[in-house]
Amino acid sequence: MTEKKHSILRFFLKLSFIIFIFFLGFSLAHYISEEGVFITGEKVGILEIKGIIKGSNPTLNNLVKLAENKHIKAIVLRVDSPGGTVGPSQEICLEIMKIRKKKPIVASLGSIAASGGYYIASAANKIIASPGTITGSIGVKMEFINIQELLKKLGLEQEVIKSGAFKDIGSPIRRMSKEERVLIEKLIKDVHKQFVKAIANGRNLSLDKVQEIADGRIFTGEEAKKLGLVDKLGNFRDAITLAAQLGGIEGKPSTFYLKEKKSFLDMFFSDFLEFLSKNEKVLKFQW
Repeated sequence: MTEKKHSILRFFLKLSFIIFIFFLGFSLAHYISEEGVFITGEKVGILEIKGIIKGSNPTLNNLVKLAENKHIKAIVLRVDSPGGTVGPSQEICLEIMKIRKKKPIVASLGSIAASGGYYIASAANKIIASPGTITGSIGVKMEFINIQELLKKLGLEQEVIKSGAFKDIGSPIRRMSKEERVLIEKLIKDVHKQFVKAIANGRNLSLDKVQEIADGRIFTGEEAKKLGLVDKLGNFRDAITLAAQLGGIEGKPSTFYLKEKKSFLDMFFSDFLEFLSKNEKVLKFQW
């Protein structure tokens, strides 16, 4: 009989604990952002842009989240990228230009922020780089490979049926014609002109000044500062401090890292089930 009472008591204790956890979650709901993370007070939002730029959607979505969050007073873009495709870089650049009119954005350049990486950074209100940061590389390129001779040695042939003269432009199985080369060069020049114009607008520089250095060369952070491509030499913490100042945050700034994470409910139930399975005494939340 005593054992049965103890079992009933343990059951009600567990039930009470579950109810307590749920009420705790609801009571904290107004502190939880759409991303499912705790965020209170005035903060500097941190968004990392790393690696080769292949797409824009995740970055665009995260930028919008930071822009619309009332607790985020300024944004720091930590750029560590050698560049990437033109379209995504332009999309991100345009979104930053929109947001910086509402909230200050500071670009912090890491070990490398070149080509498309610098394209994105140039849209920020301010840019901070280390003296040894590799940046610049303002230019556009397209690469093609020709395996025509290799196919001949292997005794392979390929026939192409196309609707227009330029439909298979850049084909690896034949040499590029003069007309095709002219077309590609025109395309490259047009995109390059867009690149130069975007940097001139973002950095408030003349087109002529940007054009002089837009030949694909790379610069150190120190050289970039002399050329007007960078505002200040410093590290990541300096960028946070500057962003906080521009955002009107007083005292030591606190930060909020926005990364791809599970929703609050996913994380809650995941941790809760783990708690039950391990029979732990303390429920741990990880954000």
